[in-house]
Amino acid sequence: MSLKKPGIPFSILDLAVVTEGSSITGAISNSRDLAIQAEDLGYNRFWMAEHHNMENIASSATSVLLGHIAEATTKIRVGSGGVMLPNHSPLVIAEQFGTLASIYPGRIDLGLGRAPGTDQVTANAIRNDRMQQVQKFPKHIKQLQQYLSTENSTAAVRAFPGEGTEIPIWILGSSTDSAFLAAELGLPYAFASHFAPQQLMPAIQLYRRHFKPSKQLDSPYIMPLVNIIASETDEQAEYLSTSMKQMFMGVITGERKPMPPPVDDMDSIWNEHVKYGVNQMLTYSFIGSKETIEKDVNHFIDQTGADEIMIASYIYDHNERVKSHRLFSEVMNATIA
Repeated sequence: MSLKKPGIPFSILDLAVVTEGSSITGAISNSRDLAIQAEDLGYNRFWMAEHHNMENIASSATSVLLGHIAEATTKIRVGSGGVMLPNHSPLVIAEQFGTLASIYPGRIDLGLGRAPGTDQVTANAIRNDRMQQVQKFPKHIKQLQQYLSTENSTAAVRAFPGEGTEIPIWILGSSTDSAFLAAELGLPYAFASHFAPQQLMPAIQLYRRHFKPSKQLDSPYIMPLVNIIASETDEQAEYLSTSMKQMFMGVITGERKPMPPPVDDMDSIWNEHVKYGVNQMLTYSFIGSKETIEKDVNHFIDQTGADEIMIASYIYDHNERVKSHRLFSEVMNATIA
């Protein structure tokens, strides 16, 4: 079976997830190892996301961690999926990512979101005027673009490093609001359908319908995110997926703990209400053997017309996670051969 859109690039979103019984140091080491192997497997990008006050995620200092990943690789694009811009000064982000782009030219992406990446109490601790900053999100994107441009050389405030790097900026989102903003600014759009699937299709349609060409991008470019858990058999993949389901249970219940090992029976640890909520969040989760994954991804690309696909894989055992990424790459690379 061949994919509907042969040669579509495929990429990774990683959160440096801390698993039960491991450490933050181990999670970061595993992310670095995954990036090294992903590069050899033909993945296009390796992104990491900003989250705060979460015991199971070690990617809070996103730009620092991206430098660690970029240093270990040579060609895979490295970026944020994303930086939550209202948490930061646009100038500081321009300097941080401008530094990365100066060290690793032609390899850095800057994905921007407006959500806090945490709970409200922590969001207030990060920036007590956050709600005002959220309202300025479109303005701050333009300001960031200006700092990264060569045209900013005559401005009173300049980003060093950063100026002239023209780092590609992406808009991240999970709603039609973010889709409209990405279209209005003429920027590529990454949709968080791996945990917020409800508005995926309306957002894609709105983005394509309202897209305005820009200096960065001539035509719409959409990259939806999905969860992938691949293994030798459907049964083994379903077993491995129970760690992800337990992690998403924590999102619903507010109990954020290191990701637990897989279990034989989810029905013994969740009720119908939580089960429904988790399954809704995981609508675009493709779990199974290579043959099953190929069929599901084929349908998803046909349904969305995605220009690129980015995957998240929440698997307890690092070797199984690497295997899952390898199997998925074999599905995608088979369309290019």
